[in-house]
Amino acid sequence: MKRLLLTTTLTSLCLAPLAHAEVTRVGFATEPYPPFATLDASGELHGWEVDITRAVCEAAELECEIVTTSWDGLIPALTGDKIDFIAASLSITDQRRETIAFSDKYYQTPAALAGAKGVALEATPEGLAGKALGVQSASIHQAYAQAHFPEATLRQYQTQDEANQDLFAGRLDATLADRLIVEQFLSSDEGQLCCEMKGNVAQDPETLGEGIGFGIRQEDDALRDRLNEGIAEIRANGTYDEITARYFDFDIYGEPDA
Repeated sequence: MKRLLLTTTLTSLCLAPLAHAEVTRVGFATEPYPPFATLDASGELHGWEVDITRAVCEAAELECEIVTTSWDGLIPALTGDKIDFIAASLSITDQRRETIAFSDKYYQTPAALAGAKGVALEATPEGLAGKALGVQSASIHQAYAQAHFPEATLRQYQTQDEANQDLFAGRLDATLADRLIVEQFLSSDEGQLCCEMKGNVAQDPETLGEGIGFGIRQEDDALRDRLNEGIAEIRANGTYDEITARYFDFDIYGEPDA
């Protein structure tokens, strides 16, 4: 993470207020990440992750507000007490555990590669040797590419949309991102014209993590426990599945925890 809080927008999650409750500030990234979280013209956030966070806060009896900042400013905002937890598709990794703690996971999807149509390209170290590979800066996909594709020419972007645009323009051979994000791009008008799925990369928990969890300060055990209880409750009472069905036609939670 490179810099402190850049842009802050407070937006109520519209939860039923709790009497004398302390507001819990939830950090989301300003960069669009559909269908998980996207700012509309009025500055309101919408998406699957926003709805899930709202439901978890309600189940945990937390009065939550959204605070938005740049993606690479989220962890500094958390450790600097600007926000209380992060809800921005943050992968649970050992490297991040050196700085912050995590809730239980609330979803998990694989990483995948997109490239130009009709061009042979495998999601392997050999297949990407000498290729220009685009990744979002400060993401798990950047860490994965650095660890597994050392002979690729790595190009970093502030947002995945920027990487997708360079792939469409022919300035990249491939991009590496969450499979859902790759599929969304490939279903767009530009994506359908230029590109195709090249496959999932091999799973590596050390870089890709153990799923997506809420990021919490290491000392904030009480908040972590309440968020875990909220996740468990919406998984058990059907709320999680009801929200997910609005956005996806499959189980985004991934494999059950061991």
